[in-house]
Amino acid sequence: MVKRIGLIGVGEIGRALVEGLCEGAAEAPSVFLSPRGARTAAELSRRYPTVRVCPDNQSVVDNAELVVIAVRRGDRQEALGSLRVGADKVLVNVMAGVRNDELRKTLVGDAPVVRAIPLPTVRERRSVTVTCPAHPLVDALFEELGGVLPVADEADFDVFSALTGTLTAHYSYLATLTAWAGEQGIAGEEAERYVRSLFQGVGRSLGDEARTLEQLAADHETPGGSNERIRTTWFGAANKAALRKALDGLLHDLG
Repeated sequence: MVKRIGLIGVGEIGRALVEGLCEGAAEAPSVFLSPRGARTAAELSRRYPTVRVCPDNQSVVDNAELVVIAVRRGDRQEALGSLRVGADKVLVNVMAGVRNDELRKTLVGDAPVVRAIPLPTVRERRSVTVTCPAHPLVDALFEELGGVLPVADEADFDVFSALTGTLTAHYSYLATLTAWAGEQGIAGEEAERYVRSLFQGVGRSLGDEARTLEQLAADHETPGGSNERIRTTWFGAANKAALRKALDGLLHDLG
């Protein structure tokens, strides 16, 4: 397990990483936070005794053995342009749409760089994180946070990144179901409570890896029943084609 971890950029993913590493941990690592996202960084340092806020980004690099780069893509030059990173450090690039070669051009030094897609559920140590390329230190870190899926090249990594881009569509789908129930006269709180319960059950079913996703769908469907009707009338060939087209476009832009 990594003993000294730095985070440059303390937004939602940075917060989730700190919480996953420190909350209830028997031996939490030392975590060094950049002053970016000062309010969140200060809060985390108050909550966890092994977390401290550094005066600048270079201090984060100097203190850590593994450094997570989690700034916005457009802010990377300002945040990273003057950093000196020795070969004894490992950088984890979690910036969406920034390839490892692009990041190396911004930094001074030749530290190994690994891309990763940590999701907010790393705070619960329940999220599988895709990495590229495989690296023993990085993969061990994310294995502790729910699991790791190393891929060989960035073209494959981009496919997983595109899949990640579908998350908020799921939330919007659930919000649409809730709103429709409200239009039928159901109180908003009751509709939302039921929709949340309904799809929390789906989430638990996904934990059954003995069945494929196609099998899970079939097992939840009765021929001629309500689920089959919605799947075939709403999520038919045209809708599936539109989804594939949207994913193709996103994948093209990510590359």
